[in-house]
Formats: sequence, C-alpha cells, structure tokens
Amino acid sequence: MAIELDLVGKSAIVTGGSAGIGLAIAKALYTEGVKSFGNRCS
Repeated sequence: MAIELDLVGKSAIVTGGSAGIGLAIAKALYTEGVKSFGNRCS
C-alpha cells in the first residue's frame, strides 16, 4: 500500500544528505517529485 504524499513541485532542504539516513531521505524525496533539496558535503 503506497501513501500519496503530494510532494510534486515542493522544495525541501536535507542536511547531512551525503550519506546514511540523510542520503536515503534525499533519494526518497527526489522519487516523490521534490524539485530541489540541499546536500551538505564535507
């Protein structure tokens, strides 16, 4: 059962998105249609 989050065209900022849970969240948001997100790289 899929949940419709209605995120197409929305924006999000993900900190710590270069690895681990942050990366997984960034990928999930991208597949849900979020148009942009931040990615912190050290």
